[in-house]
Amino acid sequence: MEIDPQILWEQYGPMVFEGAVNVIIALVMLIIGLRVAGWLADVVRRQTTKRENVDDTLGSFFASLVRWGMTAAVLIAVFGIFGIPVASFAAVLGALTLAIGLSMQGALGNIASGVMIMLFRPYKLGDYVDLAGVAGTVKDINLFQTVLATVDNVKIMVPNGEAISGVITNYSGYDIRRCDIVFGIDYDDDMDKAIAIITRIITADERAHKDPEPFVKVTNLGDSSVDISTRTWCAASDYWAMKFDLIKQVKEAFDAEGVSIPYPHTTVVKKPTAA
Repeated sequence: MEIDPQILWEQYGPMVFEGAVNVIIALVMLIIGLRVAGWLADVVRRQTTKRENVDDTLGSFFASLVRWGMTAAVLIAVFGIFGIPVASFAAVLGALTLAIGLSMQGALGNIASGVMIMLFRPYKLGDYVDLAGVAGTVKDINLFQTVLATVDNVKIMVPNGEAISGVITNYSGYDIRRCDIVFGIDYDDDMDKAIAIITRIITADERAHKDPEPFVKVTNLGDSSVDISTRTWCAASDYWAMKFDLIKQVKEAFDAEGVSIPYPHTTVVKKPTAA
């Protein structure tokens, strides 16, 4: 029995045509909607960074919320094109959330941890931190992860759940830091002279705070050296530059004034044997 193509088209043609049109509209809406979501997120990020009373960290987080919220709205609208009621979609979404939640506890936990980071603010954009054993500068905080840039500019993404569940070391948490340096001198050198040299160099550095005054004391008698510890307070932004400069300047001053920094060595005593 042959089927007349015209009859098939009359029966199913309008439905196929309508379905094709809906698919095209859905694709266009999805593409445009996702682009709009990205654009709105960028607008939120730019506007918040212009306001002095809004932290950049909050701006980044709000931008992430806008992007995901708009994406969800676009998906609901796309489902609506195919005649799926929003109420039915919400019911299905609830069931899927329960099922997916059991298999994606980590992802949902990261979202909750992202909210906790925003509430308690253990770190913010621009801070140098150590999270989950990884150190770097915070570049972004979104719903799922914290993005770090290491000192050699490697991008590291730490899940928010791991970031907040472990020990967080925030090197930028306070405006002032203490710079600790230990200098070793030979046992035959004059300790007071070495202390005077170190003190002179530290006090001459404008970055070193005068209050509290720098600590320069003999703190240890090592195997090969007398150790002189220094503890100098400075602005957190000056920490590394000042530390490197002090090490170099003290070494140069020791060389110029005859104070030696010994190499590790071992003294061997040989006892005479009885004849």
